[in-house]
Amino acid sequence: MKRFDKQGRMMPESVVYISSWIDPDRARCFQVMESPDRELLQKWIDAWSDLVDFEVIPVLTSADYWTRFTSPNQGT
Repeated sequence: MKRFDKQGRMMPESVVYISSWIDPDRARCFQVMESPDRELLQKWIDAWSDLVDFEVIPVLTSADYWTRFTSPNQGT
């Protein structure tokens, strides 16, 4: 907590924190972040990797998903 209190989230300017959920046992925290590319998100991950293990799962909004997979090009 001291690092967060002193330095905040330490995110690159174009990385946006959306929301987070914490399990009742406080063993895991799920954060939704938005970033124009993985490299910028990786900078944020690197800043915390000495304290936290990360698993990154890219997702689409449901609207983007359905646009991509119902378009004539079928996501290509």
